[in-house]
Amino acid sequence: MRKTIFLFFLIFLSLKNFAQNQKSDSAKTKDIESVIIISTNNLANKEEKPLSTVDEYLQNSTKIDMIRRGAYAWEPIINNMPTERTLVTIDGMRIFGACTDKMDPITSYLEVSNLSEAEVCSGQEGSCNGCTIGGSVGLKRTNSSFGEKKWNFGIQSGFESINSQKIFGTSANFKNQKFYLDTDFMLRNAENYKDGNGNEVLFSSFHKFNFSGISGVKIGENKLLEASVIYDKATDVGYPALPMDVSLAEAIITSLKFEVLPKSEILKIWESKIYYNNITHRMDDTTRPDVAIHMDMPGFSKTFGYYSKLKFEKNNHQILLNLNGFYNNSRAEMTMYPKNPTENIMFMLTWPDVNTLFQGIYIEDKFKINEKSSIKLLGSIGFHRNKVESELGLNSLQIFYPEIKAEKNRLLKSLALNYQYNQNNWELGAGLGYGERAPSVSEGYGFYLFNSFERYDYIGNPNLEKEESLEANTFIGFKKEIFSAKISSSYFHISNYIIGKKILGLIPMTIGANGVKIYSSIDYATIFNVDFITEIQILENLKWNAQLGYNRGKDNHNENLPFMSPFSYKTSLSWDKNKFSSEISIIGNLKYKNFAEIYGESETLAYTILNASFGYKFTFDKHKILTRIGIENTFDKFYTTYSDWNKIPKPGRNLFLNFNYLF
Repeated sequence: MRKTIFLFFLIFLSLKNFAQNQKSDSAKTKDIESVIIISTNNLANKEEKPLSTVDEYLQNSTKIDMIRRGAYAWEPIINNMPTERTLVTIDGMRIFGACTDKMDPITSYLEVSNLSEAEVCSGQEGSCNGCTIGGSVGLKRTNSSFGEKKWNFGIQSGFESINSQKIFGTSANFKNQKFYLDTDFMLRNAENYKDGNGNEVLFSSFHKFNFSGISGVKIGENKLLEASVIYDKATDVGYPALPMDVSLAEAIITSLKFEVLPKSEILKIWESKIYYNNITHRMDDTTRPDVAIHMDMPGFSKTFGYYSKLKFEKNNHQILLNLNGFYNNSRAEMTMYPKNPTENIMFMLTWPDVNTLFQGIYIEDKFKINEKSSIKLLGSIGFHRNKVESELGLNSLQIFYPEIKAEKNRLLKSLALNYQYNQNNWELGAGLGYGERAPSVSEGYGFYLFNSFERYDYIGNPNLEKEESLEANTFIGFKKEIFSAKISSSYFHISNYIIGKKILGLIPMTIGANGVKIYSSIDYATIFNVDFITEIQILENLKWNAQLGYNRGKDNHNENLPFMSPFSYKTSLSWDKNKFSSEISIIGNLKYKNFAEIYGESETLAYTILNASFGYKFTFDKHKILTRIGIENTFDKFYTTYSDWNKIPKPGRNLFLNFNYLF
């Protein structure tokens, strides 16, 4: 591995020296990472389903899919890698869920009404805000800028037939030359949905509301102070793929940002932020029938963090420097109540009060070699420390690891190089990357965490080595006025790949479990992804889009890795003229043949789904009314996908109506 890092360092020096010897009139370069912007700003009437969830919007990216355990709060996977190997931020803030079963991904704490865009970065291109292997999703909220004094208001409403979901939201925005304020509220109430056979999928209902507020004030000619808050609360959330539901998922996310636009020819922006978030998550099984033993499983996560970013421009260079860090405390408990009142109540810490401290620095340099070519170099280094604060939790882990200490320190590094070439209507690029990540709290310190997919209890391993990933990526694209096409691929070779190994002789804690697994490292695993995107403007108002994707993952014994998408496709035909818009889309997967049987997967049949929607915009002076009506799963097909936990079925035919009033 040292040889690999040294090779990257030599490439860095040689390309940098070469670029510095070239003459160019501009330092502007195109972003060469795989970034997809998913904009829901103002809920334009062109969106296929404006009031869909954040999860549904993110699935528009070829790099993202979702592991679905119910109708709410799906887990995003980037390049077919789960959240341990990826990074999700909200406005640059690190946030960690409080659920040992991943029922509360970070994406569940935003709403589409306050989401401006999502930047999806593949591999080391997503390492600006921390360590990652698979990539990152940077969620950015809508916020105003200073300008002429103005108020804007909005009312949103929607209904979906498949689960009688009722959606209601409001927004209010104000701005003038020295102040702005953006507020947003969204409420969702949904009952159990029905599958394609008309059967009710029990425990799939959910209820939630979300409030978002951002306020900025100009404290000088070139200085901004901005405060923000998010409060999200979900109750009575069902998870039909899991043995437990959620009575409460609550998040408070706050931040204070200071931004300066220096009067300098070199330093362009200095942006600093401090933030705090507190997440509470309570699992219980009180609504489930025939429970062998009742359990309460609350989880808590608190994070303090900061970042300070500086952007420079000099000659042909655009440089970004990001100093960032966070402190997180994660604690999860399990209390078991026997049916026999004479038996003792049992208690354990499933996350033993683990503190995580991270301090990192990231640097990126984009520079132009000539008018056709550009290079992007990036690197980061970070100090990562875990410490078990609970003596009870440490003693429990020492049953399996007698010699472990309460504290574990790691140094995490990343390095990447990307090259892009543009000529006429063609563009092509290639890149190399190296990244490391520390084990997650569950992987390092989890204590009898039940995985209902494999039906094993999992125990963490504090002695795990950090994962190390080597990646290569490439793309080629062509674009003209009425036609564009792009094919891209990536390959990851991940050393010390963390996965569960069955341990004989250990008795599971969960009734009905197949056994116990301990998180361990295998020598390596490989993941290959390729996707193709094309768009044709057939007529002035008629446009055709298509997406194709293929993914494959193998371990060092040539066994398939779990949750690797089969060949997928999506195509749509959209018509947009004046105030009317419409779209017909077809999505599907081929048969899931390369499933990971040793990890509990089974074959999944192919499917093809037809969706359609129609929208119209009414305007009255300064008032706008955007309406959208549509149908999903038009032929009421019963189906499930490779990423549906325990093969829970997808919803059947769904009629929806979205309404948005702006004034």
